[in-house]
Amino acid sequence: MNLHESAAVSPTRRLRHELHRRRLSVVSSERLSPAMLRIVLNGDELRGFTSAGADDHVKLFVADKDGAEGERRDYTPRRYDHARNELTLDFAVHEAGPATAWALSAKVGDELMIAGPRSSLVVEESVRRFLLIGDETALPAIGRRIEEAGPDVSIVSLVTVPERADEQSFETSADLDAHWIHRPLERADNPELLLDALRDIEIEPDCFVWIAAEASVVRALRQVILQERGHPKGWFKASGYWVRGKANTTEKFED
Repeated sequence: MNLHESAAVSPTRRLRHELHRRRLSVVSSERLSPAMLRIVLNGDELRGFTSAGADDHVKLFVADKDGAEGERRDYTPRRYDHARNELTLDFAVHEAGPATAWALSAKVGDELMIAGPRSSLVVEESVRRFLLIGDETALPAIGRRIEEAGPDVSIVSLVTVPERADEQSFETSADLDAHWIHRPLERADNPELLLDALRDIEIEPDCFVWIAAEASVVRALRQVILQERGHPKGWFKASGYWVRGKANTTEKFED
């Protein structure tokens, strides 16, 4: 089977998990950058937590002012430390919805209810090339993918952030070629800077392409990669993590 034939077969598999609710407590809060806040949680109910995919999500249940269960939001488990029984969540803080507002005011000892992940999309270990594209909301998943990759993996990342101070560094064994693009928040739904950067990047058929950003940006990138470049759909995943002007809205692309 030649390269193009093997690339036609998707290198992913879906794992289902038993769904549990877990009440956790804040261990620490750290401002990683102007656009990103990190919260670390732990608790006895975290035992047995499973997250097999770099872009998994857990459901956060944010209590209202009366303590009742209020809004629900999805967030990527940035890291789970089994030995310390700690779960790390990163919050992009440019749009202060209920979960972000909770994170900004969270203190050590504050409680948060989570559930999930319900499932994981696992990319097989045989994949040796990745192209990861996103904005600051995608950084938890992109950072996790980069840090979990082995020494025989090559990764190109294209990430838009508001300013240089929002760039992140990652500890990884992979061969990483990181590209940071700075754009103001008001241009977060404009794909042009990412499209310009993408023109200079060659995408081999056996490269797994992953994209997450504002939905209109993802649509534009998806059009170029799948339609104009003809990249195999099985080696591609895209998600609109947020939609400009619409609260708690995502857009999924079934490929």
